[in-house]
Amino acid sequence: MEKRIAGRLNRQVGVVGLGCWQLGADWGEVDESEALALLHAAADTGVDFFDTADVYGDGRSETLVGRFLKERGDGVFVATKMGRRLPAQTTEGYNRENFLAWNDRSRRNLGVDTLDLVQLHCPPTPVYSRDEVYDTLDEMVEQQRIAAYGVSVERVEEALEAIRRPHVASVQIILNAFRLKPLEEVLPAAAEAGVAIIARVPLASGLLTGKYDKATTFGADDHRNYNRNGEAFDVGETFSGVPYEVGLEAVERLRPLVPDGATMAQFALRWIVDQPGVTVVIPGARNVSQARANSGAADLQPVDGKAVAAVYDELIRPHVHDRW
Repeated sequence: MEKRIAGRLNRQVGVVGLGCWQLGADWGEVDESEALALLHAAADTGVDFFDTADVYGDGRSETLVGRFLKERGDGVFVATKMGRRLPAQTTEGYNRENFLAWNDRSRRNLGVDTLDLVQLHCPPTPVYSRDEVYDTLDEMVEQQRIAAYGVSVERVEEALEAIRRPHVASVQIILNAFRLKPLEEVLPAAAEAGVAIIARVPLASGLLTGKYDKATTFGADDHRNYNRNGEAFDVGETFSGVPYEVGLEAVERLRPLVPDGATMAQFALRWIVDQPGVTVVIPGARNVSQARANSGAADLQPVDGKAVAAVYDELIRPHVHDRW
């Protein structure tokens, strides 16, 4: 698999990684044996970047990734996140005492002394501007609690604020064929600064797999059911904030662009990999076959970006472009 490096991250990683939210919660149940099998299957195809968070399943995702690390050995890069364990998302909650406690918990869950990468997990916007936040993170690097730190953001403005900080190694942001705004400023700024771009929600919560239709239903424990209108967290995390029926129409417009022998999901992932400045894209997978198929996107030829942009401009832009 092609590998890329961003200067501040100081590590090469494969362009297709694995998002591990679904191993914890909010996507329906994934049992432990299936979770470990798909983690190994992804690694077998060249995936070496795994993204999790302390809040996914209240630590279940981190714990499963930790078991995988023990079984797999060296050569695996794990990014985790902290902050969403706060009962209420307040700026004041992002403080040194909480950072150290969250860090201790994640290191226990993952079974490591030093975390490869810790990201602030979509905190309140003012957090990105607080000097004391970055001072504490720098201290944690000095203490070898973490090797590097970054941010996971909802909004373009948050990403740009973080990139201006000299030691922020990565920005995780929603980027897919339904979310083109980061291409305008965030990716160029990150490339110039040497900041890694981690593209999350790459398949728009599954819409860009092309497998859903108007009759598709989702379980009660699936955020595509209970967060359809932003009832539990930012609506942009579910279907990228695109109304479900609009997303279905856009998928049908994109479907003729999918190369022979490829899936809609692979096409959508390849489009992200093609964007200058992207370091790694992190699709999720619920089983071994999905994990293997996602990795195949790295082998496709570049796709028609202008055609993707045309569909976005006509159908998607009015719903999302000015919101995030």
